[in-house]
Order: sequence, then C-alpha cells, then structure tokens
Amino acid sequence: MRVFVTGATGFIGSLIVRDLLSTGHQVLGMARSDAGAKSLIAAGAEAHRGDLQDLESLRRGAATADAVIHTAFIHDFSKFQENCEIDRRAIEALGDALAGSGKLLIVTSGTGISTSGTGASATENDPPVSSKVIARGATEEAAAAVAARGVRVATMRLPQVHDTVKQGLVSYLVQVAREKGVSAYVGEGRNRWPAAHVSDTAHLYRLALEKGEGGVYHAVAEEGVAHREIAETIGRGLKVPVVSLSPEEAAAHFGWLAVFAGRDLPASSAQTREQLGWNPTGPGLITDLENMRYF
Repeated sequence: MRVFVTGATGFIGSLIVRDLLSTGHQVLGMARSDAGAKSLIAAGAEAHRGDLQDLESLRRGAATADAVIHTAFIHDFSKFQENCEIDRRAIEALGDALAGSGKLLIVTSGTGISTSGTGASATENDPPVSSKVIARGATEEAAAAVAARGVRVATMRLPQVHDTVKQGLVSYLVQVAREKGVSAYVGEGRNRWPAAHVSDTAHLYRLALEKGEGGVYHAVAEEGVAHREIAETIGRGLKVPVVSLSPEEAAAHFGWLAVFAGRDLPASSAQTREQLGWNPTGPGLITDLENMRYF
C-alpha cells in the first residue's frame, strides 16, 4: 500500500516509516522542514512538505494514498487545549480527502482519556471522555465524525511509549526530578501508568494497517507500572532522594504534570492482541529507565 504518514520524522512515526518500508509498503511522509524531508528520502520514503495547521497539505497528502496513519501532534502542554483542537481540524481535513472511499485512517489518541472509572483496567470498549472534560477527547470526537462520512477509522490509544531516550510523560517526571533535586510520587504511589516500547508500538500500527477493520486499539504492553516504582528508578538514576507528596504538595511540585501524576490509569490490550495477533517483546518501562543515560 501507499501510506501517507503524518509525524513521519517523530519518535514513533519514524519507526512506523521504517517498519512499513521494510515490509514492502510505499510511504509518503509529511515533513515540516528541509532537514525532515531529507531524512525521509534517505530512509527510502517520499517527502511531503506540510504541517498540522496547513490543512490543504494534509488533504493533498491523503488524496494520493491508499491509507493514512496520523501520528503528528504538537507537544506543547502550555497550549494543550489549543493543540487538541488543531488535531481535531487536522483529522477533519484528512477526512475530507478520504470521505466515501472506505480507505483506512489511523488516528492517535491516548489510553488516559478512556477509563473504566472502577479501578479496573480500561479496555478498547470504554468510550472516550468528552473534550469538555479532557481536551484530548477532541481527537476521538473528530475520528467519529470522519467515520460517519464513509471513512474506515481506527483509533490507536497510546500509553507511555518509551525507549532509553524518551518515555512519554515519564520524561517530564525525569525533568522535574532533575530540576527539583528530588524524585517524587503522590501519596503511596500505587497509581499505575500503562506502557509499551516504541518498537512494539510502531509494529502495532502496521498490524492495524494490514489486518484491522477499524475501531479502537490499545498499544499496551504493560497494563500498569506503579508511580512509586517509576519515581524510585528515576531517583537511582539521578542519584537524588525519593519522596512522597500530598496531593496539595504535588500541585506545586509537578506544575501542569500534577493533573496526571496521581491518576491511576491502568489499561488492557487483550482485545487488540487477539484481533491483530500483536505480541509485544520489547523491554519494559523500568528496564529502559534503568538503562537510560541520566548525565
């Protein structure tokens, strides 16, 4: 297939591009810069200049493809709500090019916007919360609107995607610990975050492309890693004390990250594994944190 990939030079997108090319697919990757375009061409892909706010470039890229994988997102949490609305408009623009075609559009969401509310692991069947509650809900609202226009839509909900360089929100925990001189968790630190290695995540996108019929998939290798264990591993890596904070202290310590720091967000991928034959084999989150270079 000829696949249009947004975020093609990013942390996850670059591995998706590599995986697609290695298995015989053609890739048209969106690039925001000349350097990004050159890296895509060097990898064996075609480059398509554009960005998330250039809606016409998104339409043009999608119109030439057999399927679209949308991984691009602006990771500026100081403008999180604005960036979620940018993502909504980007998905709608991709839908403009694919409407009525039945072609597959894979969009990227997060397991954290879908929780069972009972302490049990969130599943693929759990509906997303409204964007009025969590701004990232805009992604799945846009996906539903596009599906209603005759596009086959799959939503890939991501946990903390990691290697020894990046670990999703955990990277910000490392940054805060480095700045504050302590590695912290909230209360007893029993709240859990799901995780998956970046290579396993990239592979799952390809499986969804080749085998998926649409719907929701969870890219979860570990259902929940305790925040205390994460904080203790970071503390050893940075050689700083590990401390427990009250919810009130956490707000001042973590800043914007406090919204997530104390939340229990376990998630299951049982249905995804069964439907797509996904068997993650990469290192766990703690292993990558133990092997990253802190200094």
